[in-house]
Amino acid sequence: MELLCVGGMNKLFTGNSLLGLCQRQCNQIQAGTLPKPFIWADPGTIITMGRPVTIWCQGSLQAESYHLYKEQVSQLLGMWVAWNFRDKARFSIKSMSPNSAGQFQCIYNSSSGWSERSDYLQLVVTGMYSKPSFSAHPSPIVASGGNVSLLCNSKDTMDTFHLLKEGGAGPPQHRESRFSAGRHQAVFPVDSVNISHGGIYRCYGSFRFSSHVWSHPSDHVDLKVTGTFEKPSLSAHPGPSVTLGENVTLQCRSESWCDTFHLFKEGFIAPPQHLHWQNNTGPFQVNFTMSLVNSVHAGTYRCYSSHSTSPYLLSQPSDPLELIVSEAANTTSLSKHKPDFKSASNSQDYTVENLIRMGMTGLVLVVLVVLLYQS
Repeated sequence: MELLCVGGMNKLFTGNSLLGLCQRQCNQIQAGTLPKPFIWADPGTIITMGRPVTIWCQGSLQAESYHLYKEQVSQLLGMWVAWNFRDKARFSIKSMSPNSAGQFQCIYNSSSGWSERSDYLQLVVTGMYSKPSFSAHPSPIVASGGNVSLLCNSKDTMDTFHLLKEGGAGPPQHRESRFSAGRHQAVFPVDSVNISHGGIYRCYGSFRFSSHVWSHPSDHVDLKVTGTFEKPSLSAHPGPSVTLGENVTLQCRSESWCDTFHLFKEGFIAPPQHLHWQNNTGPFQVNFTMSLVNSVHAGTYRCYSSHSTSPYLLSQPSDPLELIVSEAANTTSLSKHKPDFKSASNSQDYTVENLIRMGMTGLVLVVLVVLLYQS
């Protein structure tokens, strides 16, 4: 790991060059009584491998130097000597790697002595292992007050999974994995869902021996909470019964203002379709058009409305609409009026047989006439 200390005095520490400095200074530094500094990372504490990150330590205007430690207070990673400004220091990691990840603390000193140690900063690197699978059960669309389970699993032998909400204020959730159905998995239950639960979720996997080194992120799950607004209406045009190969339009309409509509099919695991309302003067409605329908399109549909400013808060569901797809109406009539080639063939056979019989009868009569004439 290469860590650059930026500020009044620039110092670059790489690899074993830290050891001599630690031996000279670490024994002299003890946690003191000055207020502890505040430590944070920019752009965050979960960083993709190879990306830069900056660790900040904010202390006092009387600070003369800042020190950054990893894991334990005995491992000094960098020192920042105050010059341009005294109340904070910046420690930059140019390229995140497994060696850069871990648990950090900082401390500062002044003419009055040393501060207390900061709280721990957990810095995680992602992208070391293949991404896990991630899904919501029974559905990513959940009624307010309902329950949903977020399932993270992998074929790899990961023993810990981590759940992260994009833009969430809280820390990631962690669960030990269990082996089931040939995969390692963990379930994150979300009970009594409310509007704060709506959003984008991802999960990661890791191993217990390197808890700060995570996998690639899973594909995201968009958790949508319903029941915030009045339900829209859903209708089919020209009707809910369609023949194979025809087109049908499902129209979702709302009586109250909204600018986004979502179409959901029961039992379909893919995310719902969504369209934005385009007409600024007309009714609040959109048309979901299905061309050349087939048996896959058949099923029960519902639609929801929402506001683009709160994309994960949906209305109550519309009444269900069942789309029926049947074979073409003329298929049966064609079979009824189809020529009976077998019957025609049989009648032709009968005609040939009659001609043969008549020919044989005529021949017999000729022979009899000849015999009578000779006698």
